[in-house]
Amino acid sequence: MSAHDAIVHGGLVVTPRNVKCLDIAIDGGRISAVEPAISRPARLHIPADGLYVFPGLIDVHVHFNEPGRTGWEGFASGTTALAAGGVTCFLDMPLNSHPPTVDRRSFAQKRMRARASSHVDFGFWGGMIPGKLDQLEALAEEGVAGFKAFMCSSGIEEFPPVDDETLYEGMQIAARLGLVVAVHAESETIVSTLTRNARSMGRRTARAYLDTRPLSAELEAIQRAIEIAAATGCALHIAHVSAGAAARLVAEASRRGVDVTCETCPHYLVFTQDDLETLGTLVKCAPPLRSRQDQEELWRELAHGSVHLVASDHSPAPPPAKHRKDFFEAWGGIAGCQSTLSVLLTAGYATGRLSLSQIARLTSEEPAKRFGLYPKKGAIAPGCDADLAIVDLSEQWVLRERDLFYRHPTSPYVGQRWIGRVVRTMVRGTTVYGDGRIARAAGRMVVPLRTPCRAERRANPSPASSSAAG
Repeated sequence: MSAHDAIVHGGLVVTPRNVKCLDIAIDGGRISAVEPAISRPARLHIPADGLYVFPGLIDVHVHFNEPGRTGWEGFASGTTALAAGGVTCFLDMPLNSHPPTVDRRSFAQKRMRARASSHVDFGFWGGMIPGKLDQLEALAEEGVAGFKAFMCSSGIEEFPPVDDETLYEGMQIAARLGLVVAVHAESETIVSTLTRNARSMGRRTARAYLDTRPLSAELEAIQRAIEIAAATGCALHIAHVSAGAAARLVAEASRRGVDVTCETCPHYLVFTQDDLETLGTLVKCAPPLRSRQDQEELWRELAHGSVHLVASDHSPAPPPAKHRKDFFEAWGGIAGCQSTLSVLLTAGYATGRLSLSQIARLTSEEPAKRFGLYPKKGAIAPGCDADLAIVDLSEQWVLRERDLFYRHPTSPYVGQRWIGRVVRTMVRGTTVYGDGRIARAAGRMVVPLRTPCRAERRANPSPASSSAAG
């Protein structure tokens, strides 16, 4: 009897359905068996008694800024932080890098950089911007997970927002290609008008910024995107919903048969607009933080399943870009991809808001299913990639700047007391993080399975076949 490559022994395996004490056998980078007790020998034994074994997290919303703005983050530092947080695969957004990922050439540049320095597996979003819709098919051929569009200014000049006509045409193309369109949903008309008025009156404070991006601007844009998706048959994903009301709009549309999902981010679950007074630009983001009531409603929708997944929206910047007296001029993004699991375990599981199985579903299974990575990713089952996050739930600790692996070790989560610490992260059976240290590993690009458009599904209900992750 030949030996397994490795066995993870005696861990409490967390799946979207239950938690059981099981052994996990690994061969050739994939899970070969999940059983109560595996007696077959192995070349490597990994004890996990008393520890919880989660499927590796999949963060579908990060901005690593490479190429062009590697001084802001970069794949090497960003994926080290991901690994330390139990994340084994990510999808990088098309903007903040220079050039943005809006054509075949820019995609090739980003892919080359990621292959050279990513510690975990990776995929990419393609950009949907005016004047570049003719590049969407080429990006699909290259293997993007979907297309990202902004319905308001992105803050990046080379990544302009889409108008309704561009979004409609882009969604038609995406539906034909079988790919999801993700939108940053805030009304450009509302936000730009209110911002112009505030600045003309000399208002520069955090409160002024909040006033220019009301929840109504988010809800209006979500409703409009849903209507266009319904008309085109496009699969729609709403990025970073900030309040329960936004999630309810998505849930209502889904019940009507629209193919729409949404995500929220850890910062909307633990910070409110009141924290702007103490944390300042560290928690500036768009959409902005909301009221305590909005946050409580968001938690309820998350627990009820109206929010489909959690992603970090990690968007760091050098300290000079964040620390500005004029709140409008400060970079709007939060550094947080290392802390997603910590937030959910501490503010979700430890408070009784979420079960461990719900956390596994929100951070692994649902992201994998929505973006075509399942069943190779997103589960602890035979045949899946051996992507695992092993967690000590008995440990309580305080996050310090020295614990952060970002290029710039700042985050609004510094000083937070966490429950549970990632002690080992494995990507395709290889330990990439353990004992507080990163191990060099070659991340691989994942290529999603494509979903047939609605018309094709009606004509042919069988699952689509396409390329697998590699």
